[in-house]
Amino acid sequence: MNFFRHRHTASPGLPVLAALIAIAGCSSADDSASVAVPVPDAKVTKLCQNLDKVLPRSVDGRRREDPEPRSALTAGWGSPAIILRCGVQRPVKMSDPKVANGDDPKAVAGGVNGVDWLMERQGDGTTRLTTASRLAYVQVTVPEGTDATGALVDLAASVKKAIPEGIAD
Repeated sequence: MNFFRHRHTASPGLPVLAALIAIAGCSSADDSASVAVPVPDAKVTKLCQNLDKVLPRSVDGRRREDPEPRSALTAGWGSPAIILRCGVQRPVKMSDPKVANGDDPKAVAGGVNGVDWLMERQGDGTTRLTTASRLAYVQVTVPEGTDATGALVDLAASVKKAIPEGIAD
């Protein structure tokens, strides 16, 4: 069963996603702004390069400051940084029936401005959000104590423009 096809009828939706984002964690992300660069196939790499070209200069009021190593597959904003990685692997939680049923307190699915996301609270206090129903997975990590809603709103238009809807796997 495809989780996100089922999710449209079983998801708790934006109110629960917004609530979980608001209460997620309380520490900061790694200030070093260094990230692992994904290694997707050529088709996904092209989509990610297109995304990089249309990303906003600021996200949630933070100026773009890309992490090291520099890559068209990664981007960052502010310090502690909001980090975007394009071309990541499908998160295991996307296939978890507990998430689809709203029974996992650390993961929830919902949509923001036409882009579906899986939100997962991480052990280090950050919040990791991964696009769903797109031909490439885009992952956004938000520092603990930061409301991810602003970042998702600011990134939605770019994701919609560069990463077509569909199933990535």
